[in-house]
Amino acid sequence: MTLQQSLAFALIGATVIAFIWGRWRYDLIALGALAAGMALGLIPVKAAFDGFANDIVIIIASALVLSAAVARSGFVDMIMAPLLPKLKDERSQVPVLAGATAVLSMATKNVGALALMMPSALQIAKRTGVPPGRLLMPMAFGSLVGGLAVLVGTSPNIIVSEVRQEAMGQPFKMFDFLPVGGILTVIAIAYLTIGYRLLPRSRQAAIDVDAALAAKAYVTEVAVPEDWSFHANTVGALKKAADGAVSVVAVLRGRKRLESPHSNLKIHSGDILLLEGEQQELNQLIVAAKLRLSDADRPLAMNEPTDEVRVVEAVIGGESDLIGESARSVTLSHAHGVNLLGVSRSGHRMAGRLATIRLRAGDILVLQGGEHALPSALQALGLLPLAEREVRLGGVRHALLPVIILAVAMALVATGVVPVAAGFFGAAVLVVACGALRMREAYAALEAPVLVLVAALIPVSDTVQKTGGADLIASWLSGAFHGLPPLLTLTAMMAVAMAATPFLNNAATVLIAAPIGMGVAQRLGLSPDPFLMAVAVGAGCDFLTPVGHQCNTLVMGPGGYRFGDYARLGAPLTILILLIAPWLIAWFWPFTG
Repeated sequence: MTLQQSLAFALIGATVIAFIWGRWRYDLIALGALAAGMALGLIPVKAAFDGFANDIVIIIASALVLSAAVARSGFVDMIMAPLLPKLKDERSQVPVLAGATAVLSMATKNVGALALMMPSALQIAKRTGVPPGRLLMPMAFGSLVGGLAVLVGTSPNIIVSEVRQEAMGQPFKMFDFLPVGGILTVIAIAYLTIGYRLLPRSRQAAIDVDAALAAKAYVTEVAVPEDWSFHANTVGALKKAADGAVSVVAVLRGRKRLESPHSNLKIHSGDILLLEGEQQELNQLIVAAKLRLSDADRPLAMNEPTDEVRVVEAVIGGESDLIGESARSVTLSHAHGVNLLGVSRSGHRMAGRLATIRLRAGDILVLQGGEHALPSALQALGLLPLAEREVRLGGVRHALLPVIILAVAMALVATGVVPVAAGFFGAAVLVVACGALRMREAYAALEAPVLVLVAALIPVSDTVQKTGGADLIASWLSGAFHGLPPLLTLTAMMAVAMAATPFLNNAATVLIAAPIGMGVAQRLGLSPDPFLMAVAVGAGCDFLTPVGHQCNTLVMGPGGYRFGDYARLGAPLTILILLIAPWLIAWFWPFTG
């Protein structure tokens, strides 16, 4: 072993130990490893930051933006709407939700697919009284296995494809992963349909800041447009469309005021409706029923032509000039360039028009304005902005446009017309340019810690290969596996990737293990493709901990899970995949290919 190889192994070993210790953020650890590699002379300074321009980072970032655009479109809500009333208990909810999440993971990145489905799952759980913990972990596991089926479904597939291109001159194609990943997905969903019973029913979901802020009723004012048609055009039809989560406080018809209207009351074009409910349910109903916020069309103060319209929540402070005044009396729109879209007042139902409600200290307002004009307006009015979170109330949504753009991009990539990075980057730019996603939302969708982790570890992992360390390990492993059946060697390589993923993050695992797997295959005189596939499957299947993959982490709080709950459901699934996946890989990717 040379000095350079020893230093490379020491750098990787120290990085792994730091990941396992968990004392620092994993993106900071990756950046520290990159800096140490430069200081030790293992990484040339000119090549140290090449990882940030690597196709892997571009593809992952683009997939996250596209996932956010599809989520913003409401397409998933539209598709799921006919099914939701039929999912009355957990026996039907688990297979449908886990299966739908797995299928969505085949169209976009798995963490994006899970984020798309979680609101629907939480809504179903609340309506039917099922603990969210019985649904969310099966959905997270479904997203992991579903992501195995296509190139952009999960980071390990993307990274393995790039490793293959660098070593063999040609990457894996979009659907090369489908035969193995598709079958594993079917097997996993079948297991989860039964296995979810291993999860305890007693877990209580943790309430985060965002959920706490959302759990309050707003009153907002909407206008019924001309030629409006919505089912039976009655108050009862509106309530039913919102599953009873939104109340019609009053109907204003000309000079008439109909408070607490009966469900059979017909709604006419031109009516003004006062709706009360939580922000998410209000938004869904306003968009689905094609109603129009009364004040949303008033002119807004824009400092620059490129300003974006934002909607924020703010609480009226004790010294605010709004106390005792109304939106009309202080001319919010004319004097401050902001529109009042909703008001929340604890313990009191407001039945008056928004513009005439006398405001009090502690009232929470939903205000619409230009992104640069809002801060000065909040300061001038004595309002205190609440914690930063996305507020939607009646915004325009492009239901099909992001889905069409994503489908076209996948088709172009699958047929080889454009490279993967170019195709998905172009699609991400297009959804923003077409207005399906705002730039602020696109930036928010980028998981900076994950992108930094991958970009920083690419040159760090390359040190093992460039110093000959990967060949050295491959030589040791091929000696250890000499004489063993290739299938057993393949299973061992997959098991190593599975064991490392909870501690290294799946992207880091692939960056380190993929070159070693190729080296083992070459030493044994076998095709490297099945070994690359084994590394991808092993790194993509972390069912044992909440920290190895973002999908597992995402459901931990809402599901109220403890660390050990993941192994209760995940250990049998891990063993199942470890027994079946090597056979499937060897069948579709022969060792002598």
